[in-house]
Amino acid sequence: MVGLAQSAPHSGKKTNRGTSGLGTTNLGPFVKEPSSIEETGLDLAFIADLCLKFIFFNSMTTAQVITDTVTLPFYNVVDRALLLLKREELIEVAGSNGFGELAYQYLVTPKGAGRAREVLGRSSYVGPAPVTLDTYRDTVKAQAIGDVRVSPADIRRATSDLVIGDNILDTVGQAVNTGRSMFLFGEPGNGKTTIAERITELLGGAILIPHAITVDGHIIKVLDLHNHSPVVGAQQRTDQDRRWVVCKRPSIIVGGELTLSSLDLIWDENSKFYEAPLQLKASGGMLMIDDFGRQQVHPRELLNRWIVPLEKRVDYLTLHTGKKIEVPFDQLIVFSTNLEPKDLVDEAFLRRIQNKIYIGDPTLDQYREIFRRTCEQLAIPFDQNALVYLLREYYVKPKRKLRACHPRDLMRTLAGIARYLDEPAVLSTDLLDMACATYFVEM
Repeated sequence: MVGLAQSAPHSGKKTNRGTSGLGTTNLGPFVKEPSSIEETGLDLAFIADLCLKFIFFNSMTTAQVITDTVTLPFYNVVDRALLLLKREELIEVAGSNGFGELAYQYLVTPKGAGRAREVLGRSSYVGPAPVTLDTYRDTVKAQAIGDVRVSPADIRRATSDLVIGDNILDTVGQAVNTGRSMFLFGEPGNGKTTIAERITELLGGAILIPHAITVDGHIIKVLDLHNHSPVVGAQQRTDQDRRWVVCKRPSIIVGGELTLSSLDLIWDENSKFYEAPLQLKASGGMLMIDDFGRQQVHPRELLNRWIVPLEKRVDYLTLHTGKKIEVPFDQLIVFSTNLEPKDLVDEAFLRRIQNKIYIGDPTLDQYREIFRRTCEQLAIPFDQNALVYLLREYYVKPKRKLRACHPRDLMRTLAGIARYLDEPAVLSTDLLDMACATYFVEM
């Protein structure tokens, strides 16, 4: 019952929960940058090793570039790390390209090169300094999706360009307010994925995502620009902790490529650091399992993996050393399938998926409105008689069910045929017949 047209993003309402260190601006949340080694949550040796690796890889480089790379303040943090490296004769000042300590240029000494190779053997991660796991947990809790409130007006604004029944709109809005998992099921082509994409817009606001997390000296890389969208201009505060990036709430959609291994920490034997799993990258937003039941992993195995996280809101990830760590499980998990839920999962798991929503075929009136809007978007003059012809010949006679995606797909096909024939795109019976002949497959 969904018209698959797109609209501008909608921002839902978010209530703020104040915690120490976490604040908000008109461009989103922020954490004040640390003013000492102690406030970083890291030890001096760790920061020094991070600086040493960067200098080793970049030959001669300035203190300003080092500071910008590790995203920590120079005074009382990076300067202390550089001083330690100089005292241990691992680096030396090779010159200056300006005034002040930030302009000093550093080189790795032969002794420092040996130390750098030793450190790189443990981890080749070079980049923004990580935050501690405890700090990460506190920040996720402070910006939890459970704080979001969606009103009937919110969801109608977010779906104003879609043709969808009020009963489905209200059910989805209520489900978002629970902050819990959701199961969207029904026939293909009726907009389950489109509805899921609007859910992230309903969550609204922006959240802080760290470049990386550290656990027992191990690095877990979290920020992923394929899945995270930084908010333009939100990093302008000079006192903001640059280890965090202000991003839109993430929306990650995975399909048949999903495997169990992608839900645990991904260890790279060569680089010696971890990539965060999908559910950790989706924290504070939405993770959608599209075409559920068609993954390489059996549905029951996947669901067993998530029974505890869905119930307890925490997940357990395993380091390659065998140690398990506890991380927040704070994202809206959305399962979408064309299959019958009872054929995929048992009652025990369905109970843990709090919201089950059926997305059915559009009514005749809804189909007509979707068709009309699609014609308007593609600059094809709408013709009621042509629609009657289409419905009679290609739905009533062959007893074909209406699908919300059909108007969009048929009109795009018709427009392509018209361009090929160098004719105007109009709802003629000839063009409709040609479009339907290439789109519908008689079973």
